[in-house]
Amino acid sequence: MSTTPIYNFSAGPAVLPDSVLRTAQSEMFDYNGTGFSVMTMSHRSDVFMSILYHAEQDLRQLMDIPDNYKVLFLQGGASAQFNMVVMNLANGFKSVDSVVTGNWSAIAHAQMGKLSDAEVRLAADGGRDYQYTNLPPVSAWDIDKNSAFVHFVINETVHGLQYREVPKLADDMPPLVCDMSSEILSRRVNVADYGVIYAGAQKNIGPSGATIVIIREDLLERCSDRVPDVWNYRSHVNRQGMYNTPATYPIYISGLVFRWLQSQGGVGQMETINTLKARTLYDAIDGSGGFYINNVHPGARSKMNVIFTTGKKELDQLFVQESTTRGLRLLGGYKSVGGMRASIYNAMPLQGVEALIGFMKEFQRRYG
Repeated sequence: MSTTPIYNFSAGPAVLPDSVLRTAQSEMFDYNGTGFSVMTMSHRSDVFMSILYHAEQDLRQLMDIPDNYKVLFLQGGASAQFNMVVMNLANGFKSVDSVVTGNWSAIAHAQMGKLSDAEVRLAADGGRDYQYTNLPPVSAWDIDKNSAFVHFVINETVHGLQYREVPKLADDMPPLVCDMSSEILSRRVNVADYGVIYAGAQKNIGPSGATIVIIREDLLERCSDRVPDVWNYRSHVNRQGMYNTPATYPIYISGLVFRWLQSQGGVGQMETINTLKARTLYDAIDGSGGFYINNVHPGARSKMNVIFTTGKKELDQLFVQESTTRGLRLLGGYKSVGGMRASIYNAMPLQGVEALIGFMKEFQRRYG
């Protein structure tokens, strides 16, 4: 094995804590003395039901989820939720509101109207107004009070944008539906400000395959029997998440990550660490004398996905190639954007950010 530390900067599937992987390794063939691997365990067994129960309870504790919210571990990724939220929550409504701030919210906007008669209203357009270098302020969102809900993505992984101040709407406004995939558990949020929070696990929680859905229980009344059970929130809740076979192993790993987060001091402590990591990396970019460029407005810069470029495609490609040989992996930017992207989720240690900055300075000395 290489003695060079490997740091995984992938936007997802993303880095997991070493201690979680070692626990999973030790329990691969025999979970807790059962003689079974979780991979081959019945999802209806008492042992797995205990894994699922404790994963939910630990998530509730970490996020301080109120009792009137249900938690589901579904499949299909966050992309499946683009349609599920409309099918379940827009029944009987003429419209839903959509805030577009980057790649994933633009895809959600395009997808949400495909299985519903509700009009998908564009409440804000960060591409038109800011070319995805800033975020439309919540005060400027054009919201129809009669819409079923307001959908937005709180952190855009491709364009490196994040609402630093967590959006909140007045009580007389439609419920907020938030794609929180790439920042969930990275900072404190008030779950009660949302109607629905959903998140693919593969960025800040666990491996791909599980999707967290946190839904205020009164919204379940909107779920029509016309929605097939496999896509129906109420059906999943009524069957305690066991309508169909859940993603058992990703849920198990997610539960280990929740325990790891508790051991690190919880979400508040992670927020402090994540702020330090992001500030350190942005300072290196801004302090490079223009060699490295980040065009995102400072108040909208993501603490999870830091994008930057040298301004020269060939030099960016060389940066990615050479950094890979130094153990700094998967730093290439999204295919449609290019440049570099460092995803510094909860499990990325400060040492990984410092190693990246060290390489950035060396690279600049050689090519600047």
